[in-house]
Amino acid sequence: MELVTVKTKFQVVIPQSIRKRVPLDIGDLLEASFENGKITFTPKTVIDRHLAEGLNDIAQGRTHGPYGSATEAISALERRTGRRSKSPRKRK
Repeated sequence: MELVTVKTKFQVVIPQSIRKRVPLDIGDLLEASFENGKITFTPKTVIDRHLAEGLNDIAQGRTHGPYGSATEAISALERRTGRRSKSPRKRK
């Protein structure tokens, strides 16, 4: 177990021995949580936020489909938005 010091702006440095085992880079996101008297940092990516938004949409019933193919889904989206794709494709 490594000890770290809380700096003046409540910053901490992740010890090198831990950084070598976790694929982190400068600018990466960490989720901070506090449970049972312990602080935990979990590496996160922006996709997690989008996934959470999508799951929330599903929970709120903001969905349409299902579709048998990607072509059917694209056609349905075009109908909903009133637009047509600029690239021609085969329709079934």
